[in-house]
Amino acid sequence: MSSRWTSAFLIALIVVALPISAQQTYQRAPREIREVLDAPTLPTPIGGPTGDELILAWPLWYPPISDLAEPLLRLAGVRINPRNNAVHGAFYFARFAVKKIPDGPEVAVALPPGARVRWPRWNGSGTMFAFTNMTDSAVELWVCDAANAKARRIEGVRLNPVLEYEVVWMPDQKTLLVKSVPTGRGAPPTEPNMPTAPRIEESGTGTVASSTYEARDLLKTPHDADLFDYYATSQLAFVDATTATVTNIGTPAVYGKVRHAPGGQYLLVERIHRPYSFLRPYNRFPAEVEVWDITGKRVETLASLPLAEQVPIRGVRTGPRLHQWLPTPAATLMWAEALDDGDTYKNVPHHDRIMLKPMGGAAVEWFQTEQRFVDINWIEHGGQALLWEYDDNKHWIKSYLLDADKKAAPRLVWSLNSDDQYGNPGEPVSRLLPSGVWAVHEQRGAIFMSGEGASPDGNRPFLDRLELRTLKSERLFRSDRDSLESFIAWVDPAAMTFLTRRESRSDPPNVDLRAIGAALKKAASKEAAYSSTSRAITHFADPTPQLRQISKRLVTYQRPDGVQLSFTLYLPPGYKQGTRLPTVLWAYPLDYTDPSAAGQVTSSPQQFTTIIGASPIFFALEGYAVLDQTAMPVVGPTETAYDTFVEQIVANAKAAIDKAVELGVTDPERVGVMGHSHGALMTTNLLAWSDLFRAGVARSGAYNHTLRPFGFQNERRTLYKASQTYLKLSPLLHADQINEPLLIIHGERDVNPGTVPLQSEKLFEAVRGVGGTTRLVILPLESHGYAARESVEHTLYEMVSWFDRYVKNAAPRSKQAATTR
Repeated sequence: MSSRWTSAFLIALIVVALPISAQQTYQRAPREIREVLDAPTLPTPIGGPTGDELILAWPLWYPPISDLAEPLLRLAGVRINPRNNAVHGAFYFARFAVKKIPDGPEVAVALPPGARVRWPRWNGSGTMFAFTNMTDSAVELWVCDAANAKARRIEGVRLNPVLEYEVVWMPDQKTLLVKSVPTGRGAPPTEPNMPTAPRIEESGTGTVASSTYEARDLLKTPHDADLFDYYATSQLAFVDATTATVTNIGTPAVYGKVRHAPGGQYLLVERIHRPYSFLRPYNRFPAEVEVWDITGKRVETLASLPLAEQVPIRGVRTGPRLHQWLPTPAATLMWAEALDDGDTYKNVPHHDRIMLKPMGGAAVEWFQTEQRFVDINWIEHGGQALLWEYDDNKHWIKSYLLDADKKAAPRLVWSLNSDDQYGNPGEPVSRLLPSGVWAVHEQRGAIFMSGEGASPDGNRPFLDRLELRTLKSERLFRSDRDSLESFIAWVDPAAMTFLTRRESRSDPPNVDLRAIGAALKKAASKEAAYSSTSRAITHFADPTPQLRQISKRLVTYQRPDGVQLSFTLYLPPGYKQGTRLPTVLWAYPLDYTDPSAAGQVTSSPQQFTTIIGASPIFFALEGYAVLDQTAMPVVGPTETAYDTFVEQIVANAKAAIDKAVELGVTDPERVGVMGHSHGALMTTNLLAWSDLFRAGVARSGAYNHTLRPFGFQNERRTLYKASQTYLKLSPLLHADQINEPLLIIHGERDVNPGTVPLQSEKLFEAVRGVGGTTRLVILPLESHGYAARESVEHTLYEMVSWFDRYVKNAAPRSKQAATTR
């Protein structure tokens, strides 16, 4: 290349790069958005096991970017801060308070300056709670006396939360079982100056497609394996919370799950060991599942699990899995074993069997599930449990009531489409037992179910009582139509009093004390069968009164084939009826097997508007109409639903825009579309396959499915079995059809293996290369979601600036250009 052409080429590069490289700092969002970001947070209520006290925990929603800039190691599926041996970027609270129920003051817990405290853990008697505090150099163990809210640090203990299970209360209510950093651990292993061997990986001899979705932050070198050993190795210990005495148990090792038997006499210990894998995270590594006595002596080995590198797509590893103690005082263990070689889609009469084993006795088969075993909820008295199995093909879930103490036939409790939120029975209400284990609360032969209560009018949370003998259910409480009130915890089940979290359009979330009264003579279907009264026991003020000026309503409609749809409409402060506004459509596509479930409403118009993160609702403060949570169903058989993904999302989007235009709020010439992750795939496909929108914003998405050939989202077929679907749904391959401006945003450290930053980089190159209008923003240090204050605010700046330019101030299109492709 001649010097003349070289100079011209360099000048061209500089000119092209100027608009991006000239911007060297994080940008500020508009003032009205910053005021909301700067507003105080509301606390999270955490009820105690006895109903006497309540912890109030204030989250830090927007940590500084300096948190994310701390050192990072990505090892075997976990992200580790080597400076303090904590999980890198872990969510935390900034302060705690303790409140005596019902009318005690909120007493602040004295914490060190700059505290970064994690979720508090009550002991079974409700007299103390433990929590961790992340400092620059360690994860500390703290204990707080609930009676006076006095907290103290346990000196000499550095916790190791890398593989979880780092703190649990023992049954005596004063001793903690912890994972600690071994004393005198020494310096971490140093990286060799020169490689000792090539990197070698081998596939093995699998006969079915193997799942790769879990392949995130894997070990890459022998040195990585040494680092994983160093930072994941912990010392098990008992810590006396009253005397701060520390008693080590066993020897240091890489421990996964650690749980005590309800009687406190045994420990269930998962010990992970080499050989490690460069293809799978630590939960696929070889492991010994053992039972120890409390001195650390191994009593027996329950399972020796080999390395599980070949696991079918959406399958499970073979051999025993999901070991756990029954919550009863007798030391009895339960686990599941696959009967289908771990292949969820294999045609077999039963997919799993459930095993029981009393300590000192033999393991026996208890139950076989027709579909994949997914969960079990043990009931606190006796051996009864709710066991759940799931049919991924049909999206069908079943629950059985079984009894481990009696040879009684299992009874089917629920059988329904998992997409049917109107029929969702809710979740069993659990409580922390005095033994320190959680179990489903039982009272006089009945358990309680709490749910979101989805309905055509919006969510109306409920509390039900289920009689175990008859399996008949009655509704104790249902949120009224003017608020959104959900169960938190019992205060006194005998007196039928409990705590709720109540909010409305105008009232911020607060904690209420509700009491069930007399039975009603007649109750409408799904309504409460009892009267009840309540009173607020917290009185938190509205931190963002300016958001009350945004109007909000639930809008329902349908697409041409009759599928019911909905969105939540937000309109700017001072909106004048009949004014057509620039509009933002935000959605996340979901697949359904049943069209009647596809359009169900799963939000509430009564929810107090609180904006957290880079939410599209902020656009309402900038003069836009916002179609939030726009229903974007893809309906069809699980195996083939994605074959019509494009056609269905276009139909969904057009139906939403048509409805907003019919309402008189949307200017059809000025509509933008936004989405995150799978919603970003939706956004780019809508731009490629329709002309409904003037611009789009795609965040942290995947745009070339040939880079993830073994399934995406709920598409379980491989690229090699559904190549046309993979190619059609890859907008990078149709970049020449994206003729609307596209803003692409991605976190630099995206943890999701399907949405690596390369996906956004290549889409940007493709759209730019064919002459399209696009902009790529890579957020330093951020993962799949965006956490730091600087990142969130800059993202909002980018989105608002992009839509102001290409949507709000867009010139009218010709009628020819406004037709759908």
